[in-house]
Amino acid sequence: MTVKIQLQHVSKIFGPRPQKIVPLIEQGKSKEEILKETKHTVGVYDASMDIYDGEFFVIMGLSGSGKSTLIRCFNMLNVPTAGSILVDGEDITKYSKQQLRDYRQKKIAMVFQHFGLFSHRTILENVEYGLEIRGLSKEERRKIAMEQLENVGLKGYEDQYPDQLSGGMQQRVGIARALTNNPDILLMDEPFSALDPLIRREMQLELIDLQDRLQKTIIFITHDVNEAFKLGDRVAVMKDGRVEQIGTPEEILEQPANEYISSFTHDIDRSKVLQAEHVMSRPHNILTLKDGLQVGVKMMRENGISSLFVADRGRKLEGYITIDDAIDAIREKKSIESILRREVTTVSPDTYIQDLIPLVLQSGLPLVVTDEENRILGIILRVHVLSSLIAEDFDAETV
Repeated sequence: MTVKIQLQHVSKIFGPRPQKIVPLIEQGKSKEEILKETKHTVGVYDASMDIYDGEFFVIMGLSGSGKSTLIRCFNMLNVPTAGSILVDGEDITKYSKQQLRDYRQKKIAMVFQHFGLFSHRTILENVEYGLEIRGLSKEERRKIAMEQLENVGLKGYEDQYPDQLSGGMQQRVGIARALTNNPDILLMDEPFSALDPLIRREMQLELIDLQDRLQKTIIFITHDVNEAFKLGDRVAVMKDGRVEQIGTPEEILEQPANEYISSFTHDIDRSKVLQAEHVMSRPHNILTLKDGLQVGVKMMRENGISSLFVADRGRKLEGYITIDDAIDAIREKKSIESILRREVTTVSPDTYIQDLIPLVLQSGLPLVVTDEENRILGIILRVHVLSSLIAEDFDAETV
């Protein structure tokens, strides 16, 4: 994967003499002690991370953790006290005013928690505002703005005004406006926190769909651990200005770096984080069409099972056979194809456990995890799904 953004030991300290505060931090003084003694606020200290091209990267933390301070360093609204920020290999902390202006106009855009829409402008006029500032013709900017409104599902609302739209729709306008310059990087600072829970969930799903289509590098800020784990390819957890851990949601959930991370993720809904690929078992007992029924009966007898999935030579799922049907077919000299049952419940590897639960409870067979070409990747038993939901409690009881 290509590194899009690289933070190297970035610190941001607020106050008249920030450089003099760094030694105090290195001595181990807390954020609160430094504020009390020096009237300086440690926003971020020694943050280092790589963010990949096209990655959905979430920065998560409680109020005061430094996450919003850090995201504003990516577009230099907060100029770092120390450290470097490399974007496509260029250190933006060394940019001239003109270079920084070009960077903000062409490469990066930001969506804020509060929509910041102009109440006296139509939705279309709000979306095209940045293009108007850049001097694009009316025809050009309207064409681009209409494309982005369609991207976020607001085609037909261009002549409405902000107060005629719901909160979720207003936030979509903010996203459309941010996308008009076709930025490589999209910064989102708690964009859904002002929305009610139902609209928030809808916006999360729409953002995932939008990212699948556009493949931007998204840096998303949230204090909600469930939201972070639902959206993020990887997540950085912050506390008191420091980055405590960076990893995929499942890495952080299964291998917390310290006690703070463990307590932070304790109440996470595992069914919304873990996916089919995390709980499936490898498909060892798969019968191929060329094997024959005798081989199938032997496999079922040796493994103590009464049915067997069948695939072609390329491991593409064909269906399943049962032990009763197989024995009868051998007696009657029938082929595998003649007794093959096609009704198999399949799921993709990125299906969340919360969506697997009703499927696994309804199905009399294991679920089959398949790729886009219907090749078998794994098998999911009911025990895989249910045990994954109680794994954390089980681990705690057995320690």
